[in-house]
Amino acid sequence: MEERPLRTTVIGSYPFPSWLEQARSQLDLFGPEDIREMQEDAVLAAISDQVRAGLDCISDGEQTRFDFNLSFYGHLEGILLAQASPRLHGPPAHDQRGKHEIVSELAAPEGLGAVDEYQRLARLAPEGPALKASVPGPYTLSGRLLPNDRYPDRLAVTEALLPIVRSELEGLVEAGCEEITVDEPSMSCYAHKSDPAQFVDIFNRTVEGVRGRCRLSTHLCFGNYKGRAVGPRRYSPMFPAFFEFHVDELHLEMASREFSELEIISGISERMDVAVGVVDVKSYYIETPDDIAERVGRCLEHAPAERLSFAPDCGLSQTARWAARQKLANMVAGVALAREKLGAG
Repeated sequence: MEERPLRTTVIGSYPFPSWLEQARSQLDLFGPEDIREMQEDAVLAAISDQVRAGLDCISDGEQTRFDFNLSFYGHLEGILLAQASPRLHGPPAHDQRGKHEIVSELAAPEGLGAVDEYQRLARLAPEGPALKASVPGPYTLSGRLLPNDRYPDRLAVTEALLPIVRSELEGLVEAGCEEITVDEPSMSCYAHKSDPAQFVDIFNRTVEGVRGRCRLSTHLCFGNYKGRAVGPRRYSPMFPAFFEFHVDELHLEMASREFSELEIISGISERMDVAVGVVDVKSYYIETPDDIAERVGRCLEHAPAERLSFAPDCGLSQTARWAARQKLANMVAGVALAREKLGAG
């Protein structure tokens, strides 16, 4: 971890500007250069908001993706992209996102696009904050692909995707990326009914080529599509197996769960750093700096300052930008209050 204790960071995604939301629904009206310009402008907006908030670590806000993982399917060969959502009306839920048919061997000869994203971020970001890239893991990516005769179940699809993701991670490190989050929220959501040790094996094989070459983290999430969870919001099914993840930092969703199971960070911090979600991205209550400082204090009862980072519970893509901007600013201010109390400045 950075020498500065109680680091402030993000998961990855950030709200799209309203003009980008409108433009992405009408991309046929724009040429390639128009789209490139929009992408750069959106990344600059996300960088600006994060830098103004004072974060120690920033991302590109995943502004050039349609979702934290959905755009990655556009880089895959061997699939037929779903043309329509299976359900268009009613309350938002995960069944409104279609699944893609596998039609031949899965491959990504040009990569998954994360390296280009990182290089754009490195070019546009100011000096100072650390830069984080995020890549969805193979098990999570497999969830939107329909098994077939070649890949008869989700684990078989996962195994086919694993070397593709591993290659992308290696490409990021070779491009100079020093901090990577491998997002595997599906592992967190389904650990209660699967073998968590099998998930650990999949994850560790995915990151083996970059372990020790960058700061690696993963995000234990319960789902946040349209602000909705998809799995039982308990960490107990994941541990002790998930202690064996080959990462430098585990991130936990805590604020939306009223800090239930906070004591788990004690065991995590004995093995690796722990990033605690102290901002609820599912709520439009704007946490005050004092709220954040109090939450940091509770975390310090279970883990040492040098092992702790603080972040929103999840990516901010499902939170309105006005709220996301203020939540980040107050998070940084609240952590600063806690640092002052510790005399750690």
